[in-house]
Amino acid sequence: MSPQPSVLIAGSGAMACLFGARLSAQADVTLLGTWPEGVAALQHDGIRLEAGGLETRHPVRVTTDPADCRGARFVLVLVKSWQTRRTAGMLAECLARDGVALTLQNGLGNLEVLRAALGEERAALGVTTMGATLVGPGTVRVGGSGPTYVARQPRLEAHLGLLQQAGLEVEVDDDLASVQWGKLAVNAGINPLTALLRVANGALVEDDHARGIMGEAARETAAVAAALGVRLPYRDAAVQAEDVARRTAANRSSMLQDILRGAPTEIDAINGAVAEAGERLKVPTVVNRTLWRLVRAAVAAGEGARP
Repeated sequence: MSPQPSVLIAGSGAMACLFGARLSAQADVTLLGTWPEGVAALQHDGIRLEAGGLETRHPVRVTTDPADCRGARFVLVLVKSWQTRRTAGMLAECLARDGVALTLQNGLGNLEVLRAALGEERAALGVTTMGATLVGPGTVRVGGSGPTYVARQPRLEAHLGLLQQAGLEVEVDDDLASVQWGKLAVNAGINPLTALLRVANGALVEDDHARGIMGEAARETAAVAAALGVRLPYRDAAVQAEDVARRTAANRSSMLQDILRGAPTEIDAINGAVAEAGERLKVPTVVNRTLWRLVRAAVAAGEGARP
């Protein structure tokens, strides 16, 4: 029998555990993490996945040392955007010369950081619509399913079959900027508001004020994308954000989860990135800039650590 293919997943949080669990039956999965509690839980129990009221356990390898992962040919990068630079340095130590690291992270700028550390041929862009909630270290609850889009990249082709064999819906898209900015507009509307108000996604469409701010942030993002020549995969960003909030009504956004844990957020790569791009392009982004500042202020004030 031929050996199982191997996959290295950079991260030990919600999305890393979700993809690790899905791939564990088809591949030899290793998680490269830096979160001590998460690494310890994964080493002891493996990944504990909650879906449909049932819990399953998925054994995986876990390490904090890039030296343990040398020769990795396929890496999924699923760390928070503020961890990308450190992760890129770790991957530079262990990614094979003919390997490829696929980022499925939120926000903008992650691919550029990876390319700077690994080289353009060893970094690839992807966008996933799958969702997960971190219940505790090593334990994740499925938050929603959907396609994962990847850019056309020669080194990725040999690995896409593995993702599909694991039951993941994978689509190769030649216009990934459209998908990326489409997701960014939705995240820019939903994530900071749920974090500031400490509510699940669905609460945003139940209040006129919250719904209005969400829509304005999404439409500002769409305007920045248009200035860059990027056409979003839907007509109205505000309508799309509302639709996603309704479809994921019970979900807690990743930014809300970060705020509640007192952890850094991805606000810089989402609303901050929109505001900075808007400034360069002379596109007004008042709502995005305000949300960016409010979340940064909330984190600085230690709001996430308070009861």
